[in-house]
Amino acid sequence: MAAINYRQLPYAGNSHEMEGYLHGDTPASLIFFDGPPGSGPKLHSHPYAEIFVVQHGEATFTVGEAVIQAGAGDILIAPAGVPHKFINSGDGPLRQLDIHLSDRFITEWLEQ
Repeated sequence: MAAINYRQLPYAGNSHEMEGYLHGDTPASLIFFDGPPGSGPKLHSHPYAEIFVVQHGEATFTVGEAVIQAGAGDILIAPAGVPHKFINSGDGPLRQLDIHLSDRFITEWLEQ
């Protein structure tokens, strides 16, 4: 076992990403999101649950029909198959850890 520095993981958009299957058959994948105001993914879903841990900043989440304001210390869960998205609705950076309960990312994008 070796320590992994998230800054050495692949970077896409506003996120460093770790897929578990690339790290010893780990049954989860992680996204380290760090984005400016207005950033965030469009509506999508996964065939597994996703857990969001807001570490810094403010975000507006849409999970199914619910719209939820969240801030540092809040944890949200998007159940498997439920469309969801978030946007940095604060005036500074949004930092959060997104935990995918799958060894790889499987995403169906529902908005362009």
